[in-house]
Amino acid sequence: MTRAFDEAMAYLSSLGNEVVAMKLGLESVARLLSRLGDPQLRFPSVIVAGTNGKGSAACMIDSIARRARLTTGLFTSPHLVSIEERIRIGGLTIRRERFAILSGRVRDAAEELVDEGLLMAPPTFFEQVTAIAFLEFAERRVDLAVLEVGMGGRLDATNVVDPLVAVVTPISFDHERYLGSTLAEIAGEKAAVIKRGAAAVVAHQPVEALEPIIERCLALDVLPEFAGEYEIHHNENGRFTFSYETESDRYDRVELGLRGRHQVENAVLAIHAAEALRRAGLGITRGTVLDGLKAADWPGRLELVLGAPPVLLDGAHNEAGALALRAYLDEFCHYPITLVFGAMDDKHVDRMAEALFPAVRAVVLTRVGSPRSADPVALAATLPAAGGGGAPIVASSVEEALAWAFHVTPRDGVICVAGSLYLVGEVRARLASRVPFSPVEGA
Repeated sequence: MTRAFDEAMAYLSSLGNEVVAMKLGLESVARLLSRLGDPQLRFPSVIVAGTNGKGSAACMIDSIARRARLTTGLFTSPHLVSIEERIRIGGLTIRRERFAILSGRVRDAAEELVDEGLLMAPPTFFEQVTAIAFLEFAERRVDLAVLEVGMGGRLDATNVVDPLVAVVTPISFDHERYLGSTLAEIAGEKAAVIKRGAAAVVAHQPVEALEPIIERCLALDVLPEFAGEYEIHHNENGRFTFSYETESDRYDRVELGLRGRHQVENAVLAIHAAEALRRAGLGITRGTVLDGLKAADWPGRLELVLGAPPVLLDGAHNEAGALALRAYLDEFCHYPITLVFGAMDDKHVDRMAEALFPAVRAVVLTRVGSPRSADPVALAATLPAAGGGGAPIVASSVEEALAWAFHVTPRDGVICVAGSLYLVGEVRARLASRVPFSPVEGA
């Protein structure tokens, strides 16, 4: 069955990079799902859109629902190490043999549509993986599917469901090439996950982003629930507790499993989504909300890998994410920091660097394993020096970057890896394999 999985991955990879070869629009995925029996209509769902915090909010909602003894499906993207991470049932990743079987069925349906002239080209990588997830959720008869939007919302392949709840996390600039050059344009794309008859949960937003969201709700006669104010407390390891009151309940000293002050906002959204699911009859209680938020675990988001020095992995990949990471570093990392940094060339890398580089003693730049990766040599020539004053170290590979990081970081310091989820995934895989890092030449 490993061979079947490898063949499935080879075929999906042949469809092109999921961003570079992306095709925004719902026609292809709708035709594909129709040929497969419209599995997306056979389970209730929550859809989560936004710029930052989508995955974390989705993870929290999934954790809450599982504590209510619901069988959940969770679909997220991208993956850190292996594609199976994108599709989970009850918190467990889809088995490789099952992924291969479903991939084969989706491929057959796609090729039939092309052969019959109903599609000009096969659905994209992301469209086919989305179809695989929907088939798995339908055939495993999940009680609830939690879906993280891939990009945007209006034309994203996930936006073919009729959700019980639509969640919009904080919106900021990202993927302007595809979603628009203003916050209003970007917000308009993301607000399209809100559907008539569904509950809408909306995070605190900039005014420019808020207006199109409200316009969408008014057009559909949807009364949105906005995140309110909360009282924050925290402990020393960066996992916050907070108190929050909704119109129907009060949550005192809520403990979070995920690190970072910004996760409180995501937790508030999860609370409102959980209450909407309760009103829909899904049996979620105040106790399951508290238990679910405490148990939520989301790799690669302020994930601390213990060691000497420890490694902090964070998927900050845009300016807003970098600012959230910087806030965490300023608040909790009072020791020498080495930043291993790599990013995509379509990001505002300069803004991320302005947020992060002053907070660290040394920076190691490397290339991300993607055709969209920014060139570390070019970055070194344009980005500012680290807060420690030294010029960035340029590494040609992730292995070399880690070797440099461990060499220049004292045992009482910390190595922080950020700039791209793909980079975090590569580093996480190497740390998990426990393969020794090659020594730095001349060190």
